[in-house]
Amino acid sequence: MKTVLILANASTGVYDFRNELMLALLKKYKVVVSVPDELCIRELEAEGCEIIHTPLDRRGMNPKKDAGLFLSYGRLLKEVKPDLVLTYTIKPNIYGGFACRWQKIPYITTITGLGSAFQKNGLLKSMIIRMYRMGLRGAECVFFQNSQNRNIFRGYKITGKKDKLVSGSGVNLEVHHAEEYPVDETTRFLFVGRIMKEKGIEELLAAAKALHGENVSFELLGYCDDDYQELLDAYESQGIIIQHGFHTDVQPFLKQASALILPTYHEGMSNVLMEASASARPVIASNISGCKEIFEEGVTGFGCEPENAESLIQAIRKFLKLTVEERVQMGIAARRKMEKEFDRRLVTASYMEEIDRFLA
Repeated sequence: MKTVLILANASTGVYDFRNELMLALLKKYKVVVSVPDELCIRELEAEGCEIIHTPLDRRGMNPKKDAGLFLSYGRLLKEVKPDLVLTYTIKPNIYGGFACRWQKIPYITTITGLGSAFQKNGLLKSMIIRMYRMGLRGAECVFFQNSQNRNIFRGYKITGKKDKLVSGSGVNLEVHHAEEYPVDETTRFLFVGRIMKEKGIEELLAAAKALHGENVSFELLGYCDDDYQELLDAYESQGIIIQHGFHTDVQPFLKQASALILPTYHEGMSNVLMEASASARPVIASNISGCKEIFEEGVTGFGCEPENAESLIQAIRKFLKLTVEERVQMGIAARRKMEKEFDRRLVTASYMEEIDRFLA
């Protein structure tokens, strides 16, 4: 039996967004998953995956730690001897790509987003571009989750042997089923994600403060990834926001929400927007690539300009003017769009086509 090795930066990302691919792989191949955490390893092991713990610093660039990651991947490749490697997210893509090229092991890469380094010009961006060029040069295929990311990489001549566009990670339409719309006097806006500047948390807090007292509720689901906890606690004590902390199951919160809100600065293809839309919930999100493909303005949600609190407030006010029936119809339209364009089975089939083509 041939072996497929997965290099990723979180077990939750593998299990929550790529588990259908893992199950499809397990029918034909031995699957080994390298992740730095233990949050979902029991679930993956129960399905038949072999798990190997590889320490990884998800944020920042520390030359010593990153060199250690490259060496760890090198040792891992010698130990596992995979026939094919799949890499996800920035550091596994770059350092996993380095290691695979060094040992002449075929690999397939997925670009899940550009990250903050591409938002500004400077030495860091130039360095990341050079590292990506070296890391992806030998990839059998590079999967992109939106066309803008693909065009940017092509523009910087960051290429593999071929590339392919998919609808993000897709969404599991059975897990995230259409929920009955809540009938509540309070309009509940739900934010799901890491609480950090690049997810638009500052704009979200500004909007929550501006609209406080208008029979609305702003609820945050996720762990604090930047230094905002003191401010969040102060806002919660004033009744401006509600903190739910981190939860692995978002569906109960989506069920209670009136709309999902995501004023993010950059995305590959937002999983949380797909999950909310599949749950028949309207969305309010940034008009950026990775979000705007998922919603239709005025039909399934409303867009706002990133890094612009006033634009976000205006989008929220548009939603607040809708009747309950108009919100229900918006949610139904969102669900239909997911069924037509973002079914995860279609994404899994695209990956399996490339994997089977190579391993056959």
